[in-house]
Amino acid sequence: MSAKLTKLAEALAREGFSPVERLGEITIEVPAAGYAAAVLKLRDLPDLRFEQLIDLCGMDYETYGDRPREGRRFAVVLHLLSVEYNWRLRLRAFCADDAHPMIASATETWPAAAWFEREAFDLFGILFDGHPDLRRILTDYGFIGHPFRKDFPVSGTVEMRYDPEQKRVVYQPVSIEPREVTPRIVREQHYAEGRG
Repeated sequence: MSAKLTKLAEALAREGFSPVERLGEITIEVPAAGYAAAVLKLRDLPDLRFEQLIDLCGMDYETYGDRPREGRRFAVVLHLLSVEYNWRLRLRAFCADDAHPMIASATETWPAAAWFEREAFDLFGILFDGHPDLRRILTDYGFIGHPFRKDFPVSGTVEMRYDPEQKRVVYQPVSIEPREVTPRIVREQHYAEGRG
């Protein structure tokens, strides 16, 4: 770990966080109940000063890699920047309830979180308690489901098209046959012979 990351990890540990270094970055994980207090602490403490929110996204850990994940399913991940110290930090908080994922809103701390939280709500179904305008941002208001959840059907169940006879858009069951696409490699006979 570099000297800069070591200094950041020590500052975070002094404030009660448990920093983990991986791939040259520091990550801390906080419980959903302590999320609101943690974001305030990260922004306001003079030793940390993470005054800028770079990104906020939802995560679905239903499967992780090639195996099911143990523990909570939905998380909110923030990437923060301290301009004063030139530090970057990843903050992750798992939602307490997988059936109805909810976590506190960070819009009071970083107003830029408003759009990111709307996106996480729309695509993952994560509710942000205290958000001033939580509504869909990328999908239609009548859209059912959250398309970035890992259990969301890939092809959907209905498709829409314009019907010239009815002179309107109609919805109908999906007409695409489900299939598995397996790449096939076709090579000439004796492809690798004579190559050294």
